[in-house]
Amino acid sequence: MKENDSSDYDLFIKAGQTESNYWKDLWRYRELFYILTWRDLKVRYKQTVLGIAWSVIRPLLTMIIFTVVFSGVAGLPSEGNAPYAVMVYVGLLPWQFFANALSESSNSLVGSANLISKVYFPRLIIPTASIITACVDFLISFVLLLILMAVYQYVPSWKIIFLPFFLLVAFLAAFGVGLLLTAMNVKYRDFKYIIPFIIQFGVYISPVGFSSNIVYEKLGKKMIEMNMDWLTDYLVALYALNPMVGVIDGFRWSIIGNAQMNWSMFSVSIIMCLLILGYAVYYFRKTEKTFADVI
Repeated sequence: MKENDSSDYDLFIKAGQTESNYWKDLWRYRELFYILTWRDLKVRYKQTVLGIAWSVIRPLLTMIIFTVVFSGVAGLPSEGNAPYAVMVYVGLLPWQFFANALSESSNSLVGSANLISKVYFPRLIIPTASIITACVDFLISFVLLLILMAVYQYVPSWKIIFLPFFLLVAFLAAFGVGLLLTAMNVKYRDFKYIIPFIIQFGVYISPVGFSSNIVYEKLGKKMIEMNMDWLTDYLVALYALNPMVGVIDGFRWSIIGNAQMNWSMFSVSIIMCLLILGYAVYYFRKTEKTFADVI
């Protein structure tokens, strides 16, 4: 029987080695991704009566309320040739994914305090696993969209082949904002109360229950009435700084036939999304060393 010879292995301990190998460690600890994601999925609907059905019930009820309020009461038109309920639900899909990813990831580090304080691993794995868990809810909710289209006998546009690209943008937006708030929540627990407000407020300033084109149209008319039409483009650009504006518009453009897409505003949302993501990774990496002491 051949015995292991310790002389075959060399162990180097260098200052800053952990930093230089950080991104390689993410791959080395990939099994931890699976374990934490599976753990989050198991506890997500634990001890609930309806279980995973909540993934469908919440967007379905929100769609009904938004359709009644914005179409039935406010009389707003739909986007393209889609029934209003379908247009709302297409907007709800990325928003629900973003909201779920934000709420789950923001408390993920604080909820894993025991794990963080005992062993080393790239802390980035914990919030990322929470966001991946939100993808499962998205897929379940997407099935309801297919059922809704069948009920309304609505055929999606051929541009649906571009949907994975907009889903990737939605993931980057959720990852960037979620990562930033997760790191801040470790030191400043005020964010535990701020994040629900952001989600509640965000659904009304994002084009979830209405079309972005309605915002552009009504804003333009209002500015003309005030003889300030030169201000319209700036206000529209300010509106598009919300990364979810571009994501939701992209979802509707790819699924709904004849839906209009303002590519200039989409570019603004994409740039904002990438800036937030870049700063979030920088801030997370900068504060990561202190998590075990502060948490």
